Amino acid sequence: MLSTLIWLPILGAIAIGFLPLPIARLKWAALLFSGATFGWSLWITSQFDYSLASLQLQEYLPWLEALGLHYQLGVDGLSLPLVALNSFLTWIAIYSSQEQIERPRLFYALILLAGGAVTGAFLAQNLLLFFLFYEVELVPFYLLISIWGGEKRGYAAIKFLLYTALSGALILASFLGLVWLTGASTFTYQSLLGQTLPLGLQIVLLVLLLVGFGIKIPLVPLHTWLPDTYVEASAPIAILLGGVLAKLGTYGIFRFGLGLFPEAWATVAPVMAIWATISVLYGAIVAIAQKDIKRMVAYSSIGHMGYIVLAGSAFTQLSLVGAVSQMVSHGVILALLFHLVGVIEAKVGTRDLDVLNGLMNPIRGLPLISALLVLGGMASAGIPGLVGFVAEFLVFQGTYSIFPVQTLLCVVGSGLTAVYFVILLNRTCFGKLDNAIAYFPKVEWRERVPALMLAIVIFFLGIQPTWLVRWSESTTTAMVAAVETVPVEQVAIKQ
Repeated sequence: MLSTLIWLPILGAIAIGFLPLPIARLKWAALLFSGATFGWSLWITSQFDYSLASLQLQEYLPWLEALGLHYQLGVDGLSLPLVALNSFLTWIAIYSSQEQIERPRLFYALILLAGGAVTGAFLAQNLLLFFLFYEVELVPFYLLISIWGGEKRGYAAIKFLLYTALSGALILASFLGLVWLTGASTFTYQSLLGQTLPLGLQIVLLVLLLVGFGIKIPLVPLHTWLPDTYVEASAPIAILLGGVLAKLGTYGIFRFGLGLFPEAWATVAPVMAIWATISVLYGAIVAIAQKDIKRMVAYSSIGHMGYIVLAGSAFTQLSLVGAVSQMVSHGVILALLFHLVGVIEAKVGTRDLDVLNGLMNPIRGLPLISALLVLGGMASAGIPGLVGFVAEFLVFQGTYSIFPVQTLLCVVGSGLTAVYFVILLNRTCFGKLDNAIAYFPKVEWRERVPALMLAIVIFFLGIQPTWLVRWSESTTTAMVAAVETVPVEQVAIKQ
């Protein structure tokens, strides 16, 4: 059942890439494959028993025994929400793409291939299998940026490629070191749990993972690839980069960092909390200074991903539930914002805050797009009733007892989120529309549908947060129990 989530989009990519389908039908074919994958992920969700902490729906197939590589899949409360998010945003990205895009056969095939690879990474229960999927997604994303990006797409794509390649090298080094030092004969995740390496070696291997996945998240100062990449990528690809791909980083540090090195995790937790706090404040402060609304949204992503790392540093049951909720919340909100920015750029022709104004004008402006932009800004700032509030509240509530100073500073960062979104909305949506601009092109329904769907999800999960948090409660409780042998309060005091 889980293999279908991986191979259905990959088969769709092969079909679109090599079968003689008419150009006019390529997008519909991509929507069919991505929609079927999303529907299948919902069916998997209906079969999932959220009262169990263990892996479910496991699949196993021997592959390269000599290397310890097996095709082994499983899903739990940590991976299930991210698998559903990935399949949903893949459909959104395909639907929101331009009708007359250049080289559509390659474009849609690459998006489906990337979606299947990311799902494979979320489901892999063998360390080498995870690494293979982690590296496979690099190629389609590099091509999607370098071919369909903005003016500086070549520079941004190369930067993305180099940083991500370094990330993969560090992660592989940690995985190889773990297996070699423990003398294990396989890279199976379950067989490596509870290893008894000396604490010093654990910390070295964990640091390699943290830096490797920290590039993917990204955390400051490993973030310099993000603004260029997000800005130069087209809106659909930016949705996938920020909404899904960055979650591989946070998923990785929880699954492999916290899961495999709980003792070392407790030791480095205070440093991680400080690191996360710096990222939150840096992302918010730099976002305030931006004039390009897409770059502003990109920097806001750095800060909001820092909340997830802070939650993991505290590793309380409540904070980890909040971390998973924040991954989903951030993915949906960022997807909405990038889509709206893409529509504004297409209709107005600029992303410059010094030029944009009056888009809320009901006759000559973009009133619905502006209203949804206000909603996205409110959700990102954590306004009650929207999904962003639920996720951030759980994170802050779960971390305050462990790291009160860092939590309060991150609350300040949340307040700064409201500052830069007020700046964005005030300059973009309000004010007097320049008469010289006259009327903007009409926003078609196909451009409204993705934003409306994302807005509905933001509202629904904000009003009914149980639908979001219940999937991860049992799994996160088990993860916390694995670290309880080293009380984090004592470690924090010593530090």
